Amino acid sequence: MPIAPTSEPTHLTLEDVTDTTATLKWRPPERLGAGGIDGYLVEWCREGDTNWTPANTELVERCGLTVPGLPTGEKLLFRVVGVNIAGRSPPATMAQPVTIREIVERPKIRLPRHLRQTYVRKVGEQVNLVIPFQGKPRPQVTWTKEGGPLGEDVHVRTSDRDTVFFIRAAARGHSGRYGLSVRIEGMEDTAELRLRIVEKPGPPKNVQVKEVWGFNALVEWEPPEDDGNAEITGYTIMKADKRTMERFTVYEHKRPLRCTASELVMGNESLFKVFSENLCGLSEKPGLSCNTAVIPKAELRLKPPQYQEHDFRSAPQFLTPLVDRSAVAGYSTALNCAVRGHPKPKVVWLKNQMAIGDDPKFLARHSQGVLTLLIRKPGPFDGGTYTCRAVNELGEALTECRLEIRVPQ
Repeated sequence: MPIAPTSEPTHLTLEDVTDTTATLKWRPPERLGAGGIDGYLVEWCREGDTNWTPANTELVERCGLTVPGLPTGEKLLFRVVGVNIAGRSPPATMAQPVTIREIVERPKIRLPRHLRQTYVRKVGEQVNLVIPFQGKPRPQVTWTKEGGPLGEDVHVRTSDRDTVFFIRAAARGHSGRYGLSVRIEGMEDTAELRLRIVEKPGPPKNVQVKEVWGFNALVEWEPPEDDGNAEITGYTIMKADKRTMERFTVYEHKRPLRCTASELVMGNESLFKVFSENLCGLSEKPGLSCNTAVIPKAELRLKPPQYQEHDFRSAPQFLTPLVDRSAVAGYSTALNCAVRGHPKPKVVWLKNQMAIGDDPKFLARHSQGVLTLLIRKPGPFDGGTYTCRAVNELGEALTECRLEIRVPQ
């Protein structure tokens, strides 16, 4: 492709104008050609004149230039050309002349949203507020505090577009209403900034125990003299045993100026501490109660309970009776039953209505009301009717069964 000049730059516009300068912007040419583009030249001339004056002697690579040293009040035309190895492109010329005069723009303060209400900081913290504004020419910016001058430790830095309000270490004295004024040729805009510097509050006053009843004590107090320049949000109440000084928290964030401390220990003397609280936290020192709460020990007397003793006595009663059995001669067998009664009944075993006594062939056992009669190697003559009799002072009970002895063939 042969080397050729570029096409003319596009979208030439005026971005800003002052009494002696004009700021122009444009876009690159649509056709750059094989040689590319080396830069741009800007020229100007008075309206109705044909003599173009170069605004820059060296090529500008970016698509923008502020032209200095222009005659104030004159109407000027501007044009820009692209330059490459093949030479200058056709010029891009502004359609309308530009009057070289600062455009007056009404001053306007753009107060940030968080500064439209009271701005709160803690003592010792840094305050650094940036407040933008607009207006042409550069407005005159004035700061005041409560209608008077600012303090020596309050610093202000102002540029063409914003003003910076700065305090290195905030103190309570910096609290107040600050006024900001932006003025241009008789036009003015104002704003107000409310600044509050806060710290921890002082202790509550006149803490005292007003009343003691049961295991409870009523504690009252008065607000602190110094609220730390912030609203008191509540109180924290603690109790301590005067002997051990072991502390317990009774309430936190309590808003009323009184509270009831419960579950006090009998025989102990309790004192109370009350801390006031704001958004910075609890007060450094508590308010101490001027008196204590004493829960006296009550005289204890043991009074035995009055009740009628229950009569647990009962006549004998068989819970499990004897059951008829069949046994093989020569093989030991046992008869079982269960009895209940109080006092413990006396048990007698009978065979065919005759007391068995101390016959070694029979062994009688009595364990927890369970009665057992063991018959060792019974013979044919050991069969018959067996009776168990239980007797105490309230009566007696009987149970019997039939025992059959079989002789093997």
